[in-house]
Amino acid sequence: MKKVILLIAGEGYQPIEYEVPKQVLQNKGFEVITVSDVSGRAISSDPEQSTEVDFLISEINTDSADALFLIGGPGALDHLDNDQVYKLLQDWQNIDKPYGAICISPRILARAGVLQNKKATGWDGDEKLAEVFAKNNVEYIRDSVVVDGKVIAANGPTSAQQFGEKIVEILG
Repeated sequence: MKKVILLIAGEGYQPIEYEVPKQVLQNKGFEVITVSDVSGRAISSDPEQSTEVDFLISEINTDSADALFLIGGPGALDHLDNDQVYKLLQDWQNIDKPYGAICISPRILARAGVLQNKKATGWDGDEKLAEVFAKNNVEYIRDSVVVDGKVIAANGPTSAQQFGEKIVEILG
């Protein structure tokens, strides 16, 4: 059984971007591992929704799963945009395992340096994505989901289903 890590913010992850791909993956027989910067329960951007966290970021490495994907939401930049996550992403890229992000989280991938010379998309409600991508040598494609090799980027909740399906496709 293939394992997929969904990395979420301890507070403020986007519940649709988490739940929909998780369901798509589980329906296809994948094991989903929920990882966060907090132990116990992570709280979504809707305070009435939370989810159980399986592991802390510090407890995972490239042997933990077959793929790694960051979920977006208003808390992503506050909780996941840091050196610990950058190192994890760089390790993932170095061993050529699938990774990616949805919503605002492709900015984290760009800042980690794992989208250099790649095509990607993401949330652009503040009209700053093109600037972030240009600064980090990423080609911005204005589409709902963009796949470049083993990297998948999606622009938000409306593309959550397609994001999950592309993860399944890449993992075969």
